[in-house]
Amino acid sequence: MTSEYGPRPVDRRLPTEEARDLITLVREIAEREIRPKAAEEEEAGRFPREVFTLLSESGLLSLPYDEEFGGGGQPYEVYLQVLEELAASRLTVGLGASVHTLACHALAHHGSKEQCAEHLPDMFGGGLLGAYCLSEPSSGSDAAALRTRAVRDGADWVIEGTKAWITHGGVADFYTVLARTGGEGPRGITAFLVPGDAEGLSAAAPERKMGMNGSPTAQVHFDGVRVPDGRRVGEEGQGLAIALDALNSGRLGIAACAVGVAQAALDEALAYTAGREQFGRPVADFQGVRFMLAEMYSQIEAGRALYLAAARLRDAGEPFAPQAAAAKLFCTDAAMRITTDAVQLLGGYGYTRDYPVERLMREAKVLQIVEGTNQIQRMVIARHLAGPGGR
Repeated sequence: MTSEYGPRPVDRRLPTEEARDLITLVREIAEREIRPKAAEEEEAGRFPREVFTLLSESGLLSLPYDEEFGGGGQPYEVYLQVLEELAASRLTVGLGASVHTLACHALAHHGSKEQCAEHLPDMFGGGLLGAYCLSEPSSGSDAAALRTRAVRDGADWVIEGTKAWITHGGVADFYTVLARTGGEGPRGITAFLVPGDAEGLSAAAPERKMGMNGSPTAQVHFDGVRVPDGRRVGEEGQGLAIALDALNSGRLGIAACAVGVAQAALDEALAYTAGREQFGRPVADFQGVRFMLAEMYSQIEAGRALYLAAARLRDAGEPFAPQAAAAKLFCTDAAMRITTDAVQLLGGYGYTRDYPVERLMREAKVLQIVEGTNQIQRMVIARHLAGPGGR
């Protein structure tokens, strides 16, 4: 649409010409390979593995990592805008790319040079897809209470336990796994890089979710899975710190995905209200509708500015954990409101599967839950403001 009601601009003050070219490439891939099949494949619950292979071959699954081992060498400020574009076309793809980046984080930031040289090139651009195994059936928000255990056996570790709510569970080529190697509490946890075809590793049937049906979310079982000590990432007992470090960055990925979903909903609402006539004029000409559209736009702009500000802190090497939590909190809550408003603006049509806004509304909900619920984000922010005791 090219009227006064849209569309969104291509250039969002991206920092370099290379970044602008990158966003243009992502939009071309989205329009050609992702968006046209999104509704049909989500309805069928089909996982788009070929899309992730294409993203890997195009260098889009390694953007924020160092070029030394095959990464894209892009700042987080740019990488997150790529995620936003992917999520706007299909959340299964945008969130999947974010989860893959999360799964690479432990090795890329805490692995030895030898480990990185051995594994990262394939993880970055070899067509592999990763998953991140922290949550368990009895420990979600309380990550330090995890029960999956890894026991030393000579030069190997043997892993026993079950992980839950694992995006890409059963289809991933590698899993970053947090397991208990010592006593109770946060200091007894260690990180491991486990191949997806390891003997004893299996996945349950995918969860039956209200949205993102094309993205498998499943329990992953470790029944005597043996991994060599060379696949231990970081020092023994350092695992929870490694996991939380990754989650700080991952929350920015979720924030960007939320803005993408919200932007897609606004685009649909703009197109519909501009083309739909009531009482002899476009619905978009009525003040009540215009105010809703203006509010949706303002929340999207605010959310985008918030996640980009946090990303710039990260790129500068500054602490950014509370800003990441605030971005995740604000952007995902905004996405829920905006998709709900988009359904309202389309009226009865918005409640049908003939239009994408009902799917976007169902998908937005999960973003308030994954990688730390929004209640946990409030705790993170409050702890930063008032200290551990909540003074």
